[in-house]
Order: sequence, then structure tokens, then C-alpha cells
Amino acid sequence: MALIKKVAVYARYSSDNQREESIEAQIRAINDYCDKNNYKVVKIYTDEAKSATTDDRPQFQTMIKDSSNGLFDIVVVHKLDRFSRDRYDSAFYKRELKKNKVRLISVLENLDDSPESIILESVLEGMAEYYSANLSREVMKGMKETAYQCKHTGGIAPLGYDVATDKTYIINEYEAETVRIIFDMAYRQKSYSEIIKVLEESNRKSKLGRPFSKTSLNSILRNEKYCGVYVFNKTGQKIRGKRSVYNKNENEVIRIENGMPAIVSKDIFIAINKKMDTCSQSDRLAKKATEMYLLSGKIKCGLCESSMKGNKRYCGRNKNKYVTYDCSNRRNKQGCTAKSISTKLVEDLVIDYLEEDFFSYVNIDSLADNILEYNKTLKHGVPQTITAHKAKLKQIQGQIDNIVNAIASGMFHISMKDKMDDLEKQKAMYEAKIADLELKLANYKSIDKENIVAFFESRKGLRKKSPDEVKTIIQTFINKISVYEGYIEIHSIVPTMHGGEENRTPVRKPI
Repeated sequence: MALIKKVAVYARYSSDNQREESIEAQIRAINDYCDKNNYKVVKIYTDEAKSATTDDRPQFQTMIKDSSNGLFDIVVVHKLDRFSRDRYDSAFYKRELKKNKVRLISVLENLDDSPESIILESVLEGMAEYYSANLSREVMKGMKETAYQCKHTGGIAPLGYDVATDKTYIINEYEAETVRIIFDMAYRQKSYSEIIKVLEESNRKSKLGRPFSKTSLNSILRNEKYCGVYVFNKTGQKIRGKRSVYNKNENEVIRIENGMPAIVSKDIFIAINKKMDTCSQSDRLAKKATEMYLLSGKIKCGLCESSMKGNKRYCGRNKNKYVTYDCSNRRNKQGCTAKSISTKLVEDLVIDYLEEDFFSYVNIDSLADNILEYNKTLKHGVPQTITAHKAKLKQIQGQIDNIVNAIASGMFHISMKDKMDDLEKQKAMYEAKIADLELKLANYKSIDKENIVAFFESRKGLRKKSPDEVKTIIQTFINKISVYEGYIEIHSIVPTMHGGEENRTPVRKPI
């Protein structure tokens, strides 16, 4: 007898356009899917009013953490964009689940583990991310118009300010006094520790009622709003759902002099910030950059088939930096004689392969045709299933009507109530099935060759993309890189086209 798979359900809604009922609908559809597949739901995780462009979702993070404890074998979502609309996050957390031997399933997309399915899933995620980015752009337009009027654009007002009914900023005198204490002590060159001590002794807290920290003091002292300058859109875009610590180019920032009621003088603000700018690098809150290993999890030793791990070391009289991939067996002194390989050398070869072969016009055209054909096989039979379900629903409705008519004629037995309850449950179940299948059919129709080709075209130009984007592309389309003496073999997830014919053998590149 086959073991029953244990399932964790994840559902969420993210905006005012969706309601709590949308989570209930997702869970109902997932439960129906699990019933049909003999899966046992053991835990349900829900995030309400949480965006999928960020991984800062409490229940989502709990689910990822729980996946390492063997509580469930599968995570089921109603649709892939409920899991994440950010490609990097999606790839990262799917890998976490896979590492914990947990599979991710979407009810509506219902994809399998075939290479075409993996790419189709990436197409769907890319389209969801595009929708989210386009929505954000439209929202930003409205926020900029609000900013030009020096009004509050959302979130929590800075310490020292409240938001009036017309969305303009007004001074909160008690909080403003706290801000003045901070600036006054900083102007007198008191340390952060001394400022924090004074604030604690006078029981002064942050806007959220928390004790001050060095980081929060630094943010306050750097905030131009306190000297009367309205600033909007200064920080960079979110990275993996978290706001960037880097500032945008000045031409993108809205900065309006005298757009805010000032709490401190401009002279004091400038003097303090000049002093902060001259602090030594070691006193700043910058972190040392870490190496990005683009092929981690994909690169293998050709001699022993063990994983190769990224390694950074400094050697020689001048302590030159060397960044390599090393065979883990050799590093652990288990007998392998494979040499290290330069990360730049092997990563450049893989990027060249993707740019010149995998994302070539001929290969993209072939991949798009294969995915379209695969997509057709997925939806084959859906209309017939909908028709069958509607016939069953009509039959159930007829039985309900018969019982209602019998009761109206004066015939009643206690068993009728139980039968009516059972029929109503069946009716609701088939209505949910029909709604899900119709939505699934609509989703399939929305994918055409133009969408798929555009998805692949957007992955080109890897050398101009961020390391995170390049790593996601490699993790999606490369199955394995095997390193041998004098050459590497690149195994893509699907055969690539060469000279008009499919090449199912790995591509060999000399080193």
C-alpha cells in the first residue's frame, strides 16, 4: 500500500482588491485537489494582505522553516504567484524546499518534473513578475504626484511628525523634542551611546515605541526632512523583497526645499552630516562584499561526481586573491585528485554557452514550439471534464429540487435533511471544480508563442544583468556542469538545436 503524502497548504492575498474569502477559496480548491490525489493536509499557512514580491511573510517563513523538520512532503499552492512573484525568491525558496525533500505543487498550473514543465513554470513566474512590476510602476506614478504636493505617500511618518487629514505633515511636539535632543547632542559631538543613554533615562522611544539604536539614530540624523526638505524616492528598488540601503541617482529623487515643517535648522543638519561624512570607513555600517558563486549546486567534479564548492583564498607574497571551485572530496581529503578551477573561467564558459547556444534564435524558436505542444497536452481533456462536471452538477441540482418539491407537498422525513446536506456539499464541490478548471483553461489560453519567445529574449544579455539574475537563469536552465582535466561538459535541462537538429549530448568546452 502506497504511503499517503503529507501536505502543507500555503495561501495568501495581498491587496484591497482581494478579501479574506479569496484565501478561503484557495484553501477549498487545494483541499479538493488533495482529496482527488489522496494527499493528507497536515498544516495550513496563510498570509493576509502580504505581497508576493517580498519574502517578508511570517507564515511563509514559518512554512519554509518547518519544511526542514519533516512535517510534510509537499507544499500545495493555488497558483504559482501565491508562492512568489519574484523570480530570485521563487528559485531560492524552491531550492530550500527541494533541499528538504519537499515538492512544490500548483493546483492551477499542475506542472510535472519534465524539462518543458520547468521552463513553462519559469515563463509563468516571469509573467507574474511582469504583472507585479507593471502594477508597481502604475502605483509609483500616483505616489510621485502626491510627492510633488509634499504629501505623505504611505507607511509610517518619521519621528516628530504626524499626518493631517489632507496628508500633509504636521509637527508632533513631544516627538519633535526627542528629535531636537538627538540633533543637539550630535552637534555637540556626543557619541551614539551617550545619546541613547540620555534618551533611555528620559524614557523617550522611537515612533514604534522601541528603544533607540545606533542604526535608528543614524537614520534620523541623515533624514533631510528634519531641516525642511521634502524627499521622495531616494532609496533604491527592493532586492528580494527588502528595501535597498543604496540611494538612487539624484535625477530620480524628488527633493523640494521648504516642503516640510522644519524641526531643526539647516545649519545644524549640514554640520552634523559633514562630520558624519568624514568618519573613517571602519565606523560606517558598510559590510564587506561576499563572493557570488553562480554555479553553486550545479557544478560537479568529473572524476568523482561530488559537488564542487566555491573557495576564496589569498596566496603569494602580495596576497593575491584566488576564487575557485574545488572538489569537495579533495577538500575533505577523500582521495580525489581533481584540480581547482577558476570561477571566472568556468562561469564565463557557461555564460557564453547560454548566450551563443541556448538563447540563440533557432533554439528559442524550437523551445517555444515544444513548450506550446506540452501546454496543449496539459489542457487536453479539460473542456470534456468541465462538461462532465456540469452534467453531474445538473443531476445533483435535480435531486435537490425533487427533495424541495417533496417537502413543499407535505412529505418530510428526518433522512431528507441528511440527504439534502450531502447533496449541498456535493454541489459546492462540483461548483468549485468547474470554477478551477475554467480558470485553468483561461490561464492556458493566455500563453502563446509570442509570450514564450519574449520570456527567453529577456534572459539574454547576461553580462549586463545583476549576479542574482544571472544565477537564477543558470539555476533554471542548466542541469549540471561537469569539470574534467582540460574541458567541461555543460548539461542543459533540454536538448539544444545545432545545425537544425536536436543535440541531446552535453556541450563540451575546452579549458
